[in-house]
Amino acid sequence: MRITLFDYGAGNLHSLAKALQGVRREIVLETDARAAANTDVLVLPGVGAFEPAALALEHGRDTMRAAVAAGLPCLGICLGMQLMFDSSEEGSGAGLGVFKGRVTKLRTPRTPQIGWNTLDDARDPLFGGAQLATAYFANSFVCRPLDESIVTAWSTHEGDRFPAAVRAGSAIGVQFHPEKSSAPGLAFVHGFLNLISHS
Repeated sequence: MRITLFDYGAGNLHSLAKALQGVRREIVLETDARAAANTDVLVLPGVGAFEPAALALEHGRDTMRAAVAAGLPCLGICLGMQLMFDSSEEGSGAGLGVFKGRVTKLRTPRTPQIGWNTLDDARDPLFGGAQLATAYFANSFVCRPLDESIVTAWSTHEGDRFPAAVRAGSAIGVQFHPEKSSAPGLAFVHGFLNLISHS
């Protein structure tokens, strides 16, 4: 399985790459969004800000969007989830538009949200299989989907309820960091990859 970890040049990808490792998995760091056409799995990591990341997507956005729309399995983490939406208050530039909606700042007195938080109404089998009930978050912005039927888990920070996870087919976005969410977080990642390998 070839796993492409898209690198928008925003942070250390070591812990995420380590979380993705496994038997018969080749992990490739890629800075060209057009590489999405030549991989088995696409992972959009969760470090950085929306505007520079959207700029990094610019020349290959249509290729990446088309690949995901055609069924390429994709996991977007934190900022990566936000890039799967149309746009963001955090900065200019377009997301992939895999999910319709906009990213907005948390409607709370204090940001960012950093630390462990509960996952509510989790209805994706991946959560039960991983026994993932709490997860590690580090975010000031959250996704506001136009169609809430794509939401597979919710979380609340200081009264603001927001999607902790969304899914449409094999495209999954999570606002939390599974690679920093202890053993259940790693089990979630491996559950996603195992699901793909058996589909």
